[in-house]
Amino acid sequence: MLEDLFKLVQSHAQDAVVNNPDVPNEKNDAVIADATHSVAEGFQGALAGGGLQNVISMFAGGGGNSSSLLNNPVVSNIISSFTNKLTNDHGVNNAAASGIASSLIPTVINSLISKVNDPNNSSFTLDNLLHSITGGQSSQVAAQQQPGFSFQNLISEFTGGGNGGGGGLMNIVSQLAGGAQSQQQGGGGGLMDMIKGFMK
Repeated sequence: MLEDLFKLVQSHAQDAVVNNPDVPNEKNDAVIADATHSVAEGFQGALAGGGLQNVISMFAGGGGNSSSLLNNPVVSNIISSFTNKLTNDHGVNNAAASGIASSLIPTVINSLISKVNDPNNSSFTLDNLLHSITGGQSSQVAAQQQPGFSFQNLISEFTGGGNGGGGGLMNIVSQLAGGAQSQQQGGGGGLMDMIKGFMK
């Protein structure tokens, strides 16, 4: 899933990164990798903080409006993280970095949301995304639920006005938070190492 996310960022980075004079050409791949890492890390941080509902409700929106994502706290954190990487690691001036991040990140996340909500797209699912950023913990949590459980189905519960399983959901949230936290502590660099492996 991380490789799919990297390719998704790459497909939207032409104007914001590749054709942008503020980003040196030799840094294009590294900047795209950092954007991918910021997105994965942002979702990971949201889960680690017990924010599974925030993540699911974002996907329950179905995509279609990048500008409304700017008000989402998870997206704001991702934009801020990517802006800092652009200025600190790639020497992009702050105004340009902020513009790149505010343009690219909501577009990528909006596209990710649309793909996750597309029943014909089996590679982009909420289950695959959560598996990638929790080090497989989400798959173990799902296996402990009733047969046929999937995080993807929780999206429809949120859009359908369901409560996502009530008390059971809170247990899932705490288990996923633990998985995301252990990935942050032990595997923070691991995410970036995997992403760098996708750079050709």
